[in-house]
Amino acid sequence: MNPAYIDRGDLQIFVTAGEDPQPIPDARVRITDPENGRILEEAVTDASGQTPFIELPAPPIEFSVAEGESEQRPYAVYNVTISAGDRETLHIGGVEVMPTGRSIQRAALAPARTGGFNVRNLRLAPHALWGNPVAQEPEEQVKPLPEPGGLVVLPEPVIPEFVVVHDGRPDDASAPNYWVRFKDYIKNVACSEIYSTWKTEAIKANVLAILSFTLNRVYTEWYRGKGYDFTVTSSTAFDQSFSYGRTIFEEIGVVVDDLFTTYITKEGIAQPLFTQYCDGRRVQCGGLSQWGSQALGEQGWDAVSILRKYYGAEIYLKSAERVEGVPLSYGGEVLSPGSEGEAVRTIQEQLNRISQNYPAIPKAPADGIYGPATQAAVLEFQKIFHLPQTGSVDFAGWYEISNVYVAVTNMA
Repeated sequence: MNPAYIDRGDLQIFVTAGEDPQPIPDARVRITDPENGRILEEAVTDASGQTPFIELPAPPIEFSVAEGESEQRPYAVYNVTISAGDRETLHIGGVEVMPTGRSIQRAALAPARTGGFNVRNLRLAPHALWGNPVAQEPEEQVKPLPEPGGLVVLPEPVIPEFVVVHDGRPDDASAPNYWVRFKDYIKNVACSEIYSTWKTEAIKANVLAILSFTLNRVYTEWYRGKGYDFTVTSSTAFDQSFSYGRTIFEEIGVVVDDLFTTYITKEGIAQPLFTQYCDGRRVQCGGLSQWGSQALGEQGWDAVSILRKYYGAEIYLKSAERVEGVPLSYGGEVLSPGSEGEAVRTIQEQLNRISQNYPAIPKAPADGIYGPATQAAVLEFQKIFHLPQTGSVDFAGWYEISNVYVAVTNMA
């Protein structure tokens, strides 16, 4: 193990049946040192397909919070092997662990093939701040909209259920396309682009820039208007870093859950601003500096002030009113013990359905009354899906319950 790993971080492996949200219990997980193959930890998944959070060595936190603090990689990497009964064995290389942070590594195991080779290797790309940055060509913050014809311009931005990610340059016809749920895409990009050790307001500023960048591509039909069949690419020469299967940092995921319908805009335009950004250290651009935003966060700046420094004093935040793919939109009321009504009944019914796949979630009567049984179900859901364990259902909780409910019912 690297002797520079003097801090610690936590890693959980979350094992599911392929891309479906069906958890796999009793999967065997082995974590090894990529330098010498030594086994560091072994664990077995519970009824929710999850290992406990496993504490592992990580570099000093100072490496990841200050620009130029160290030339050493500011996160630890591990290899993980997962196997389960009649499923393939999956080897994942490059799983990232940040100091003082909590990492979640999803592992989707396909069924074993009769008589076939049932070992699959997945090598995760290095973090974008540690990799080799590529300068983007400048683009206008406000894009021309498609001409009337085949494409329909919506009056207001809508949060799509999925984005289609082209895993390469736009003109690379051999690169695969991935259908990714919108929130999962934003979490992937944010965890690829910034570090979870940063100040929360800096993380928020970067997540808002990522959201606005993505929603501008969606709203303007940027690539479809050019004849392509995808929403955005994973090429940082054109778009944002996306790494299929990458490790998600819980601290960043919580911010995305709270902000995923919010974007940056200006008066007089309907579209989200096209918010280009760069690391600000090795590559310069006309938009947000990632390292610069962290430095401002350290100085106590809030997210909006950080964004106005880079995109102009006239920008403001706006929320999309519609989220595609959910049964009902959030009504604005935090549901907690003592709440009553149809919104409570909706949550109860959805949690009861989710509990068929995640039996650790206790069932509650669907009576529209937020009692102890409902609170217990909410707390267990929050634990499994990495939300703050408050026992109440707020904006983030409502949409995460809705997303998981839609996923398990579509699977059925």
